[in-house]
Amino acid sequence: MLSDNFIRLRALEIEDLDMLYLWENDTSLWHYGNNIAPFSRKLLIDYINNYDGDIFRSQQLRLMIVPVGADTPVGMIDLYDFDAVNRRAGVGIMVDVAHQSRGYAHSALALLCRYCYRRLGMHQLYATISVDNTPSIALFQSCKFKISGKLRSWSRQGESYADAYIFQRLLTGEIMTEQ
Repeated sequence: MLSDNFIRLRALEIEDLDMLYLWENDTSLWHYGNNIAPFSRKLLIDYINNYDGDIFRSQQLRLMIVPVGADTPVGMIDLYDFDAVNRRAGVGIMVDVAHQSRGYAHSALALLCRYCYRRLGMHQLYATISVDNTPSIALFQSCKFKISGKLRSWSRQGESYADAYIFQRLLTGEIMTEQ
């Protein structure tokens, strides 16, 4: 199991439907990703039922963030655009607003980095983060991601466009000693 003393990362379960439905349809979060339309319950049920967790087949992996000793997820973390040849993937993370600033995101990202290096043999992870998303920038920097570039006018926000940073973390043997 993917866990530390604080959280565990687990596969999607049908019991996650209500949380997933709320999070995926929260329009205030859409500008952080690429959502353009609401998800129906049927679409999410089909997604959960057909999700096999094989990153090599689907090029993605979604894990729920659950506090140790609890059953209800507080967020989710994703690997997307998995490239098996170059051993890299993008990372997305979301923690419900009611559970933010408690260390869940940091623990989840640190666990995911170790899993990617130790189990999947990955070389690097990356994230694209809007320059005005201060909490996410701080999170990724706290987990040893470095800014490797700036994308101009990368994401549309209403009538204007925002720049974004590309963060990268090369996964090396140092991760073996991290807690």
